[in-house]
Amino acid sequence: MAEDNNTPQAGAQADDKTQLKFSLQRIYVKDISFEAPNSPSVFQDAFKPKVNLDLNTSSKKIADDQYEVVVKVTAQVNDKETGTTSFLAEVEQAGLFRISGIEGAQLDQTLGAFCPNLLFPYARECVDNLVNRGGFPPLMLAPVNFEAMYAQRKQREKQQADQAEANTH
Repeated sequence: MAEDNNTPQAGAQADDKTQLKFSLQRIYVKDISFEAPNSPSVFQDAFKPKVNLDLNTSSKKIADDQYEVVVKVTAQVNDKETGTTSFLAEVEQAGLFRISGIEGAQLDQTLGAFCPNLLFPYARECVDNLVNRGGFPPLMLAPVNFEAMYAQRKQREKQQADQAEANTH
């Protein structure tokens, strides 16, 4: 007369699974800087830019389920022939994200790749605007694959950990 019932009841199943929640709360500029140290003389010659681009991301937990992610873009443009600095533009584009139900490596990847992918178009537009307001042609930054950057960073971290472990033996 006893029945085998190995499936949990609907209420118990809902309690076991944490519901995944992801939302972008706010996008803002955390820091911004533009320098054209050699103006106005830099405008007298033909513009032959050599662009050095540095791109970094960071994240930190602000409160329970709330994280700040920052994409920092630094663009230094020098004259190809003379090496004279035309301009330096720095933007820290930030976002406040509410994330729950994601933990461990998946949370790390969300903060290190997915969130920066959402923020980068805003940083790119901000850099273009800064450069244009500085009297230079817009600096059209190419799209960035933050998934690939994240994978490369994880690979470097693994190699460093392996090397550190090998040095201790």
